[in-house]
Amino acid sequence: MATDAAGFEQRYNPRIAVPEFAQFFARWEERSAQARAEMDAYLDVAYGPHPMEKLDVFRAEGRSQALLMFIHGGYWRALDKKQHSFVAREFVRRGITVALINYALCPSVKVEDIVLQTLQATAWLHRNAGNFGAPAGKLFVAGHSAGGHLAAMTLAAQWPKFAPDLPKKVVQGALSISGVFDVGAIIDVPSVNCDVRLDAAQASYVSPANFPPATDAPFYIAVGGAEQAGFQEQHALIKEKWRKVIAAGIDCPGCNHFSVLERFADSESNLFQAAMKMMHG
Repeated sequence: MATDAAGFEQRYNPRIAVPEFAQFFARWEERSAQARAEMDAYLDVAYGPHPMEKLDVFRAEGRSQALLMFIHGGYWRALDKKQHSFVAREFVRRGITVALINYALCPSVKVEDIVLQTLQATAWLHRNAGNFGAPAGKLFVAGHSAGGHLAAMTLAAQWPKFAPDLPKKVVQGALSISGVFDVGAIIDVPSVNCDVRLDAAQASYVSPANFPPATDAPFYIAVGGAEQAGFQEQHALIKEKWRKVIAAGIDCPGCNHFSVLERFADSESNLFQAAMKMMHG
């Protein structure tokens, strides 16, 4: 295994492995604009005082069966919820209310700050689900890449310590797609850490692999079969560390770091169906 900077780039920089990544982003933008035009949406709802602490809620068609919070990726430093509206479309059609959150981006904040913003958004949705027609006590989380890391952090959170009005089990289940769980690995990826600016102590503090899950909420994990070695290793690590709550490790043959997210949005895929199973129990 390569341990120099170039080796870590090869293992953890998806833009090297998928040089056509910009085509994915353009397609997501187009599909998301169309999805927003088609769905019943509340856009840029504030969940906190920071200008980036906003979320979009897409109401379920028919009676809402659950609320799914989706967290976008971008290595904590890039992308936006508006590029990801497309992931909500098929869930909404099947009676799931979907909320996509934004958060401040590095280097203007630290990863620790983003974790706290994510917890704030989760708590806000727990308290306000009924305002959007979603059932109380049926909040689930899904995230891609850095969002997969943040999804895991919602399961590690000790919610009554975060806010005294919250129950121990705010999140009923979570799905991480291509997540990073030992964040220390990113310290050695120069193209990312130039913005994220992690050191060993900070990385340890925000690594889900270093904390037990706080409840018995099921955790579903997925990684693309064509993803880089680093993401495969992260998948195997959390599968072992959190084995007591792992509900499924979902195979996504042939998927790279970007196409796997399109699999999540495809109602015919095993990844979409796993998310539906998570929310239906």
